[in-house]
Amino acid sequence: MHRKSLSFLLALSFLALQVPAQTKFDYPKPRRGDQVDDYNGVKVADPYRWMEETDSAETRAWIEAENKLTNSYLSTIPERAAIKERLTELWNYERYGAPSKVAEGFYIYSKNDGLQNQSVLYKASSINDPGTVFFDPNKILADGTAALNGSRFTDDGKLWAYGVAIAGSDRTEWHVMDTATGKLLPDTLAPNRQGVNAWLKDNSGFYYTGYPPTEKGQELKTTTFYQKLYFHKLGTPQSDDYVVYERPDNKEYFSGGEVSEDGNWLIITVGKGTERMNMVYFKNLKDPKAPIVPLVENLDNSWNFLGNDGPVFYFQTDKDASRGKVVKVNVLARNRIWSNVIPESTDTLNGVQFVNNQFVLNYLSDAHTKIKIYQTSGKFVRDVALPGIGTAGGFGGKRTDTETFYTYSSFNAPPTIYRYDMKTGKSTLFRKSDVKFDPSQFEVKEVFYNSKDGTKVPMFLTYKKGLKLNGQNPTILYGYGGFNIPTTPGFSIARVAWLEMGGVYASACIRGGSEYGKDWWKGGSRLNKQNVFDDFAWAGKWLIANKYTSTPKLAIQGGSNGGLLVGATLNQHPDLFGAALPAVGVMDMLRFDKFTIGWAWKSDYGDPKDPTDFKAMYAYSPYHNAKPGTKYPPTLVTTADHDDRVFPAHSFKYTAAMQYAQAGDAPILIRIQVRGGHGAGLPTALQIEQQADIYGFLVKSLGMKL
Repeated sequence: MHRKSLSFLLALSFLALQVPAQTKFDYPKPRRGDQVDDYNGVKVADPYRWMEETDSAETRAWIEAENKLTNSYLSTIPERAAIKERLTELWNYERYGAPSKVAEGFYIYSKNDGLQNQSVLYKASSINDPGTVFFDPNKILADGTAALNGSRFTDDGKLWAYGVAIAGSDRTEWHVMDTATGKLLPDTLAPNRQGVNAWLKDNSGFYYTGYPPTEKGQELKTTTFYQKLYFHKLGTPQSDDYVVYERPDNKEYFSGGEVSEDGNWLIITVGKGTERMNMVYFKNLKDPKAPIVPLVENLDNSWNFLGNDGPVFYFQTDKDASRGKVVKVNVLARNRIWSNVIPESTDTLNGVQFVNNQFVLNYLSDAHTKIKIYQTSGKFVRDVALPGIGTAGGFGGKRTDTETFYTYSSFNAPPTIYRYDMKTGKSTLFRKSDVKFDPSQFEVKEVFYNSKDGTKVPMFLTYKKGLKLNGQNPTILYGYGGFNIPTTPGFSIARVAWLEMGGVYASACIRGGSEYGKDWWKGGSRLNKQNVFDDFAWAGKWLIANKYTSTPKLAIQGGSNGGLLVGATLNQHPDLFGAALPAVGVMDMLRFDKFTIGWAWKSDYGDPKDPTDFKAMYAYSPYHNAKPGTKYPPTLVTTADHDDRVFPAHSFKYTAAMQYAQAGDAPILIRIQVRGGHGAGLPTALQIEQQADIYGFLVKSLGMKL
């Protein structure tokens, strides 16, 4: 064992003896209003509606009171200081992002020295060149809350468009840099929910998606504003930018554009909400008068453009293939005939890259990565051997590149970067993280359990080798279950401290994600959303039945859609868990579409105005199902006061309702990050503070003897 981690555990063992008993809490007593709404004939009370005015004096006073209560509670946990010290030591290691080849003699990669608030971009002339600082976001704001949020180089690497977000906001301000001199061009896109999609081949301008210039928040009102695809000509003001494509017929549509690698085609995708189903249009860029031509005009399937051979376009799609396949079509043919290039597999196609004139297919096999390479003819070339059960990502580059890079990680394996020779199929270690812990002490295991309806669900377990199955192991059960996003093995430096403390980490690959393709997602969305909560609860029951843990030792954790998961599952099974950690959750399922970008989530959740959807959502909405007189386990809600993705009032209202409902002595607390966002771009120092609070809370809540 690492000497420092041993002293860390000995310190915690001593401190654990000094933990005071929990006492009844004197919570702030927010006003309970008399707001009642009629949903399809059902009267629904909303006593904390006023908290939706997040900057009102009344709400700010409540925030201050709640943070004061939470801080006073956490300050009584003596282990917290030692946990923070260990987290700081663990976090303090050099970590790299996989390099990418921008142009000949121009590589770019990210690096963090350890405790830097934001990672720094470096420019190198070769893979053996350590390079020099190219862009340091830490120099933008002293508190480290400015983060790089979007990057797009020209094909020759001479210009770079990049976005900057402040305090975790989804709004970005874009700039253009001359990469040779580092000087900024006058071209700037004012803060908005936007992103640069693609440069023209001649560097004369770029396409970007965004909303009309507005005040903050106005662009979210779909009755007036909607997303458009713009073109910006270099050297002109943003006010001169023109709309390339828009859909005023449906203001909930999102549009995006990309330019084919040969520079001849503009491919436009149109989707609705967060659902991964899209339409496809294209335009011949060699003909200024060429129209925008429809290729796919329904929202029944996903279509991801991969590349082209002249007018022959390649796509990844799930049309007639729930787990995905690769197809091609001649877009100029009179009768377009789609044909399979790489048919559907028993594994789930998670992504495709086009490098060395070959397709690199990233598959999920029971939620962990497999990589296969095929020729454009569909002929299988080879498998890429990976170190173990984990997640591999990368393999980016241009079609003509013969080298690429990928990163492999797992729950007990820090990110390791490999250089891959596309011609020989050889992987060479490029960079390995020097984390201050011994991964050989820990084991990763995949198990399968049956959910309530008999569906087999995979779950990953990570713990110290030699774990005793006595039901006494403190355990975090994590889940997400939504938006077609898979839960796969991955490394977290924060998790190392939990494992060293003797904790078990369980990650359930529940329905709502894409682990097993479109059908797995549909099985956990809209009217099937209850399956997600059942899958999660039955994961907890399996852990208990198999003596990995027990109710007093089991905590559940999830963020964003995963915060909804934790809130709903906790309300449905308050006696199953020993603690709950819902983060930045969607907690009011009847008004989620009223705030920020929430209206786009109806494709996954449903529409509260629809009687059938309403009935399903009302039945599990965490805010509406906090039942007075119930004994809830210790719960620590986390959010930020200016989260502009999941509106913080979700967590405010839920916390107030849970505190009002609590009949037991366990704490229901909320930790509100002031001047914070949804989580992305959170400075390292604040990440450590938050994680120390969470683990301190669990040490006390789960009665951990360290």
